[in-house]
Amino acid sequence: MKQNHNSSGLRFWLLVWGLGIIGQLCWNIENQWFNTFVYAKIAKDPTIISWMVAVSAIATTISTFIFGTLSDRRGRRKPFIGIGYILWGVFTILFGTTEFITRSPSAGTAGLVMIAATSVVLADAFMSFFGSMGNDAGFNAWLNDNMTDSNRGTIGAALATQPILGTIIGTVVGGMLIGKADNYMRLFVVMGGLVIVFGFLTLACMKDAPGLTANREGSFWKQLFSAFNYRELIRRKELVCVFLVLTVYFVAFNVYYPHVGNYMIYYLGFSADSIGIIQGAALILGMLSVFPASRMLKKNRFVAATSVSILLSVIGVGILGLFGRPENVDPSTILNWSLLIGMFFFGCGYIMFMQVLSVWMKQLFPEESKGQFEGFRIIFFVLIPWIVSPFIANPIIKNNGKILDADGMEAYLPTHVLFLISMALILLTFIPLLFAAKQRKNRTQREGSGQ
Repeated sequence: MKQNHNSSGLRFWLLVWGLGIIGQLCWNIENQWFNTFVYAKIAKDPTIISWMVAVSAIATTISTFIFGTLSDRRGRRKPFIGIGYILWGVFTILFGTTEFITRSPSAGTAGLVMIAATSVVLADAFMSFFGSMGNDAGFNAWLNDNMTDSNRGTIGAALATQPILGTIIGTVVGGMLIGKADNYMRLFVVMGGLVIVFGFLTLACMKDAPGLTANREGSFWKQLFSAFNYRELIRRKELVCVFLVLTVYFVAFNVYYPHVGNYMIYYLGFSADSIGIIQGAALILGMLSVFPASRMLKKNRFVAATSVSILLSVIGVGILGLFGRPENVDPSTILNWSLLIGMFFFGCGYIMFMQVLSVWMKQLFPEESKGQFEGFRIIFFVLIPWIVSPFIANPIIKNNGKILDADGMEAYLPTHVLFLISMALILLTFIPLLFAAKQRKNRTQREGSGQ
């Protein structure tokens, strides 16, 4: 393969790591801190979070397909990345301004809460839409364009580690920026500002791959809907089963994970900076699971590695559900072993699952239509779990965590019950895994016999 000189210089790698890390930090803010912001500044109601998650998933999916198609047709990635990141940062900051809606003299009334809640959902949707424009449809496509035989391994390592580093840094630094004073606006201004800066750096410094050309296949709409070639997907039975493993696991994951921050702050009594340290430490130690997972992957033990990751997740979430209760923790210190151990196992399971499933899926994508199958991955990884999960989590929280807040309004806190039910939901991942294992065995037998 011809060497692409744009994909080997210092500027290229600064953009790879800069855009990658800042993008993951911004996604982490949405997944980790938007939900605690809603409870701190708007209302302690999981219904708002449910709408945020569902609408955001739809916006993310639509944006990825639309701008992925547009960038293919124009044969350019740079403007989509630059403009997408700039608007991503702008709407991250605007999201934070919704807290001022409930600061008027009549704050706390149902009408103002409704206006603030609607504003939060819309701001999150716009943020996700432009974030996907810049990151999912733009940045990831740019990386694929610039991938060569010489840099393939290094880019793969960056893509594997950036989400983990983004989660750890975003959790720890985000908690520090918010602090005990609940200064969420500081977090959104700092992170949103950084995303805007990298958007302008992209417009000033990035170069599209020299070999990238416009790819027009009929009208825009014809080319857009050609991505939904479900017949080609269904023909690949093992990949369908692996996608279903991904979906079931992340349905369970999104039942509890968006509420972890509010569970620790409002149910257990920790401050935002404390939970950032607790979760960050657990995730750092959880990265140790990368090493045994890598060894298992080298031996092609994908099913066994996936099984281990599911069991680790069950253990971690189960410990939180059984022992993570107000009577068992001391929020004045981060040394709460039930939380640390539970989150350590959860971190190991989550990181290992992502590592194994990412490799397993990529191996099954057809060479001629990897972009199309990345779209299918988003449907199974983001759209379905993010829409289904709130309908499970919301009634659990409302039936088990109802209280009256300081203003006498009804509030709903995520409790340990959410984790106990999530533990059972994670176990359901073994059902599609059994089918995936069968299809994998059939495929390897066919390949071994030369069929």
